[in-house]
Amino acid sequence: MLLVLVQISYPLASGDARDLVTVLVVLLSAGTAVVHAVATRGIRYASGFVVIVSGLGLVAEIVGTATGFPFGCYEYADGRLGPAVAAVPLVVALAWTGGLYPVWMVAGLLTRRWAGRVVLTAVGAVGWDLFLDPQMVADGQWTWCAAGRGLPGLAEIPYTNYLGWFALALVMALLLTGLDRVVGTGNANTFTPAAERLPTTAQTPAAAPDAAEAGTLALELGTPDPTSPEHESRGPVSPISADAVVPAAVFMWTWLGSTLAHAVFLDLPYSAWYGCVGLGVLGTPLLVRSVLARRG
Repeated sequence: MLLVLVQISYPLASGDARDLVTVLVVLLSAGTAVVHAVATRGIRYASGFVVIVSGLGLVAEIVGTATGFPFGCYEYADGRLGPAVAAVPLVVALAWTGGLYPVWMVAGLLTRRWAGRVVLTAVGAVGWDLFLDPQMVADGQWTWCAAGRGLPGLAEIPYTNYLGWFALALVMALLLTGLDRVVGTGNANTFTPAAERLPTTAQTPAAAPDAAEAGTLALELGTPDPTSPEHESRGPVSPISADAVVPAAVFMWTWLGSTLAHAVFLDLPYSAWYGCVGLGVLGTPLLVRSVLARRG
């Protein structure tokens, strides 16, 4: 709730106050991700996630600002987002964790196959950046060198940025898949469908919904451990488990709330559409599955 309230205050703030709101949003987003990961999957998994995502994100940002690879030529504003390392604000590293965690978790809800989850995570990361980059560029938090080489309406942000995001998110997701293999989820298997947590004797053919009810998406609620036997089976549509509600809710709020904010309050109509479509690749099937599960 606090995260939502602080985000709502962003369009109302300006100057130093808006910079403070930006930092608070990042800290709350990352904090929410870490607390949820610890509560549902243990401190080893949460620590590994931060090391992989924030660590790799910070390295990529440092290399990116110094060489232009993998995102393109850009630089951060000086002194607006707190302490920095090699001209990259440290809070940016936490932004990677806060933003990617709900995307990674929702991707795990939509498919149980590790390769599909990796690709969906990369697509979702680009969708998130289609909101993030235009908003931060408009606010002057960073600037790009290659203006005029981007999407229609967002020409100041080059295509290389989105390609870099996709490639880096792919690497992160592959490493997170390895983290799942090494750490596993113990007794907190957040994404096992409810039907699969029932005793075997309780599962009967009559309990399975027909194909029409499940729809044509063929997307299954996923387990976070790609090595588990459940990855080879298919379960019925089931509601999002209680343990998965927080990242799913943060994802939905980011998707729909950012669309509204960019279109109405921030005067960024192009990023509103691009981001809505980009995150909608994950958000739409998640929303459809939730509706089908409630009806079923």
